[in-house]
Amino acid sequence: MSDYYVGLDVHKASICIAVLNAGGKLVMESVIETSAATVLNFLKGLHGQVEVTFEEGTHAAWLYDVLKQSTATVIVCNPRRNRLLSDGNKSDKVDARKLAQLLRAGLLSPVYHGEHGVRDLKELVRSYEYLVEDSTRVMNRIKALYRSRAIACAGADVYQPQQRQAWLEKLPEAGVRSRAASLYSELDHLAGLRRAVRQAMLVESRRHAASKILRQVPTLGTVRIAQLIAAVATPHRFRSKRQFWSYCGLAVRTRSSADHHFAGGHVRRAGKATTRGLTQDYNRTLKHVFKSAALTACRCEPFKSCYAELLSRGLRPELARVTVARKIAATTLAVWKKGEKFDACQLIKQAA
Repeated sequence: MSDYYVGLDVHKASICIAVLNAGGKLVMESVIETSAATVLNFLKGLHGQVEVTFEEGTHAAWLYDVLKQSTATVIVCNPRRNRLLSDGNKSDKVDARKLAQLLRAGLLSPVYHGEHGVRDLKELVRSYEYLVEDSTRVMNRIKALYRSRAIACAGADVYQPQQRQAWLEKLPEAGVRSRAASLYSELDHLAGLRRAVRQAMLVESRRHAASKILRQVPTLGTVRIAQLIAAVATPHRFRSKRQFWSYCGLAVRTRSSADHHFAGGHVRRAGKATTRGLTQDYNRTLKHVFKSAALTACRCEPFKSCYAELLSRGLRPELARVTVARKIAATTLAVWKKGEKFDACQLIKQAA
């Protein structure tokens, strides 16, 4: 066992620290400034084997890099799994103490922070995704403005620079036209930023060896590949495709109780578990990547045949698309892990 278990409750200005010894006794509590030097100096005062934990959040990546400079074992934990923190009284000291207790008991669910080689790509992907969200928000506002005046604006013509003057003339009030012109100007600015960041993201993505490997998988375009590399970093994090499905939000949740009974002196399963939809704890980017890839795959080979086969068995279209998304995810993981070429014939053989 470790000599000390350290729980950190991290905030913008301060960090509350609770230290437990190997017997579970609270030996130290402190509040320090949120700075790298202060945290490292505190840990230097603990002699022996030290394990440190804190929750995933705004400061997690920075604090993880800081603590890796020390000799302590670092675990960044998933706050959604820390149910104990919501029970009883709530304060910084209480939260830090409970984190240390969960760490000592081995009940924490770690969050991956291992690879530094994709840090630049992560930031570029995040910037691109934010710009896509901002552009979508502005486009929705433009359409909402026209719809509020009972002006039909289906399709993408309302955004085209060549047709904007004609659309602006449909607005009867000068104030409304000025507002629409401002939104168009904002959309143009975001589009320019989006193109520049997309180009930088794709250049950075091509620097990684995985980019060439993943390019073999049908329906994975350059943007999706960049998002995959940034989110996964290394496929060897996942022991099997089922773990990868769970991380991508494609795993099925099940509920069961009294699973076994005895018959004739032998253990028998009582029945099937009840399915409750897909898991709710997942990486949003990866789920978007594989769901959008499945939509494309349903219209082109080699996954189109798999989709048609699922429909012919009576599966609903939305469930068939989820199955195709799982197949794309499993194929991606296998190709990436082994570094092998994608074999469409093998995929069709599995579907049959």
